[in-house]
Amino acid sequence: MPLNKEVTRFLDELHHPLREEIEALRLIILEASALLEENIKWNGPNYSVGAEDRITMKIQPPKQIQLVFHRGAKVKEQPKERLVEDASGLLAWRENDRAIASFKDKEAVEAGREALPAIVRAWIAATIETA
Repeated sequence: MPLNKEVTRFLDELHHPLREEIEALRLIILEASALLEENIKWNGPNYSVGAEDRITMKIQPPKQIQLVFHRGAKVKEQPKERLVEDASGLLAWRENDRAIASFKDKEAVEAGREALPAIVRAWIAATIETA
């Protein structure tokens, strides 16, 4: 899936110190699922399935990049169990339907490169079912 030119332009104007990490994460996410569309939301790259936001990249403050896995902006009833399994330990859970993966540098992105695509695919599958 090609990168969204508007997102690239937005990032070009930021001059973010972790731009390489942002670009690597953008590619990993978009290559993981053809269902995802990239846009800008909450001042960072955002990934949605149709009109439903699923993963938002938090890039401010510019000390780390966080991928926020969620089911959209509207509050929904909490599932009884976490939406996906994460044997890698990459996800920090906030609720059973909200998790965060944090990346402080290139090494952290590389360390998550293998597990992240499977997490993205599982998240999309789980949140489409529970939407």
